[in-house]
Amino acid sequence: MTSAVVEAEGLSKSFGPVAAVSAFSLTLNRGEMLCLVGPDGAGKTTAVRMLSGIIRPTSGTARVFGFDLVRESDKVKKYIGYMSQRFTLYGDLTVDENIEFFAEIHQVRRFQGRREELLAFTRLEPFRRRLADKLSGGMKQKLSLACTLVHTPDLLLLDEPTTGVDVVSRREFWTILRNLLDSGITILMTTPYMDEAERGTRVALMDRGSIVVIDAPDKVKALMKDPIVEVITDDPRAAAATLRDLPEVLDIQAFGDRLHLIMRSLDPGLQAVEGRLAEGAIKIGRWRRVSPSLENVFISLTRARGSGS
Repeated sequence: MTSAVVEAEGLSKSFGPVAAVSAFSLTLNRGEMLCLVGPDGAGKTTAVRMLSGIIRPTSGTARVFGFDLVRESDKVKKYIGYMSQRFTLYGDLTVDENIEFFAEIHQVRRFQGRREELLAFTRLEPFRRRLADKLSGGMKQKLSLACTLVHTPDLLLLDEPTTGVDVVSRREFWTILRNLLDSGITILMTTPYMDEAERGTRVALMDRGSIVVIDAPDKVKALMKDPIVEVITDDPRAAAATLRDLPEVLDIQAFGDRLHLIMRSLDPGLQAVEGRLAEGAIKIGRWRRVSPSLENVFISLTRARGSGS
């Protein structure tokens, strides 16, 4: 097996005339967590399903642990654990029974010891005799993960594992993922949450089926060279409309009651912003310079792609 866990080159997948993924290329190294992030419809799920061997690519190649993803898919599957974004376990089976069922599917003999480890690891031991349908959203995700781990995979492919669960459950799930990374497992996960993506070793921003940029989170954020000013006003929508054509403002990104202004320069630009808002009788509650976030970078890059620049 090669030193790289995943080597994908030009993977594409079309469903009829619709190209879900186009020219998807990445290398995933042992022991790292790569987060694929992007909006719904960006192609994240399709990319992960291709890498898991569930669907065949229309074109392109990929090797997982040195095995060809298409020609040697049976060899690939024993090394990977795939967890879909929807709860796909059996609601009329208990926690114990679900883990046992997936152990049998993966031909894990004498699984009882492994099940005890997983129940303790996911903190599901007190709920082992509860039906899966009676679990909370966070517990269902942890049970799904336990079933995914029952055959001790070396690579985890997780498709939006924390979507729809509460904040506390998300935090607990991330503690589990960190412990898995410490044990040497490699993780590729998709997420719509930019704050989650920042926790990865690397992040890949996806838009309309393609990877826009892939690098360490800090290096991706460093792509934003222009200063960013966060402005809170009494009418953010009117403020955005007022500032839209101001030459000193390169871009405006709205986040609730806050506006992030991408500026050509700081001091002259702020004077121009204050003057234009004063003309429109729009009051600035407060403003501050902020560091770029992944969301700032993603919005800027996707807008640039949309404009053809």
